[in-house]
Amino acid sequence: LQHDLHISHQPLICYNGGLVLIDNKAVSSTEIPLPVIESLHHFNLGVNCHLSLYNGEEWYVPQMDQWAKREENNTQVSPVVLSNEKVIEKWQSEEKGAHKIMCMGEKEHIDSITDFLTGNFQNELHLYRSKDTYLEIANRKVSKLTAIKILLEKHFHQKLEECIAFGDNYNDYEMLKAVGMGIAVGNAKPEILKIANEITHHGKEDGVAISLQKLFGLS
Repeated sequence: LQHDLHISHQPLICYNGGLVLIDNKAVSSTEIPLPVIESLHHFNLGVNCHLSLYNGEEWYVPQMDQWAKREENNTQVSPVVLSNEKVIEKWQSEEKGAHKIMCMGEKEHIDSITDFLTGNFQNELHLYRSKDTYLEIANRKVSKLTAIKILLEKHFHQKLEECIAFGDNYNDYEMLKAVGMGIAVGNAKPEILKIANEITHHGKEDGVAISLQKLFGLS
C-alpha cells in the first residue's frame, strides 16, 4: 500500500508495535520468542486452531483453509503455505521469532488457547481478542503506544500530546488515552468509544478521512 501511494519513505508501525520502520528500515523490532511459539504449537496440536505466523513481510499459514483465505481477501496479501513446525525449524536456523501470531478458530478453541497463554505467559504476551474467533498475540513489551513514542523520539521530534490517533479496537485503548486527540471510528468497541475525545463516522464510511478533512481544513 505504501508503494502504491508513493510514500514508502514514511514511517510505518506494524504488528501492534512489534516492528517500526523508517525509510523501510527497522528502527525497532520486538519478537515473540521461539520457545513461546513452540509451546503454543504443541498445545495447539490438541486444539487444532489455525495459527498464522508473521515476521516482517513473511506470513506463513499451515494450509489455505477458510481462515487463511479470509485474511488473504481482507489484506490482499498472499501467504506462504508452510507447517507451523517447519516455520519454527526455519526460524531456529535464522535465530528469530514472530512479530505477531494470529490464532483463528471456533470460540471454544480460542478460549482454550487464551486460557493456556494467560496461565503460562501472562507476563510475556499481549493477547488481543478482536472477536470470539480471533486472537492476536504480540510481545508484551510493545504496543502501538510504545511504537509512537519511538517515532516521536527518532523521527518526528514532537510531544505525545501534540499527536492525533485513530482507533477502533482494544489494542488501540492505551494509544488513544495517551495522545492529545484520540478519535474513535463509529464502529469501534464500546470501551474505545467511551474514552475517545471524538467519534467520527464508521470505518467503512471514510471516518478517518472525514476527520482529517475537518481537522486540517481539507476539501
